[in-house]
Amino acid sequence: MAQGVIASIGGLAFLYLPRTPLHHRMVTMMACSFGMICCYALGIVSHVLPMAQMPMLTLVALLVTLVCRYYRLSAPGPLFFIMAAAIGAYAPAQLADLPVRIGLMALGSILASAVAFLYSLHILRRFEPMPIPPAPVATFDYVWFDSILVGLCVGIALAIAELLQLEKPYWVAVSCLAILQGVSLRAAWSRQVHRIVGTTIGLMLTWGLLAVTHGAWPIALAITVLTFCIETAVVRHYGFATIFITPLTILLAEAPTLGHGDTAALIEARFIDTLLGAFIGFLGAFALHNQTFRARLAPLLRALIPDRFIHEG
Repeated sequence: MAQGVIASIGGLAFLYLPRTPLHHRMVTMMACSFGMICCYALGIVSHVLPMAQMPMLTLVALLVTLVCRYYRLSAPGPLFFIMAAAIGAYAPAQLADLPVRIGLMALGSILASAVAFLYSLHILRRFEPMPIPPAPVATFDYVWFDSILVGLCVGIALAIAELLQLEKPYWVAVSCLAILQGVSLRAAWSRQVHRIVGTTIGLMLTWGLLAVTHGAWPIALAITVLTFCIETAVVRHYGFATIFITPLTILLAEAPTLGHGDTAALIEARFIDTLLGAFIGFLGAFALHNQTFRARLAPLLRALIPDRFIHEG
């Protein structure tokens, strides 16, 4: 089960498949698969070096957000890359486990790319692909400033969770990041409310699932059904999709140890983590969308970054 869960995280690369011509689809899929593998590898390496966990995840959040913004990668954006890194960082492992775990992650991503290729051959015979979007305009504020602030917020969320000695600090960081993806302060507030309400209902669903889901095959079936529900719901309403995202992420992270702990304690911990992450994420979104704050901090950050790293236009 532990190995299957790692491979299934790699399979989440399929979520980034665009609706463009075949060659662009597969280039995007392979790039996202490589990114997922690298993020998980960096996360699991940081687990072996405990003092590096928080700095590594902060750096991963910054770099992944920067790349996603530079290439205008569509939703879910940096979320699952950072979730892969976070799960790797806090999953029990030893140095000798690294090659096998990274290999499992790679196999999951390869399978996702193979499924994406076969699916694309079928769907492109029925529907015309969307045109490849033009090269984005990369501005300093949108790419560098926002990415640095998102990385800092994720790092602060992890630091607070560590100081409070929460069992799974990465849940706080992932919840924080989900709120920060709002395109405006109002959208971030809406996401915060939707995430808290959706998570509350989702935890009730999780409680019911954990009561009836025992063994590898039922868990695999539950993950499949939940993923289908998320992909169907997320294009309609984020809060409704969160109802299914909550049990899915818990199954992906906790499947190897399900049945060996207190379910009530697990549900309570995830709810507290979500509340804390959503609160930190909203404070970060307030700073992200505050023009006065941006006007004062942006020149300082720009002065620290060499011009050769800043390519605008």
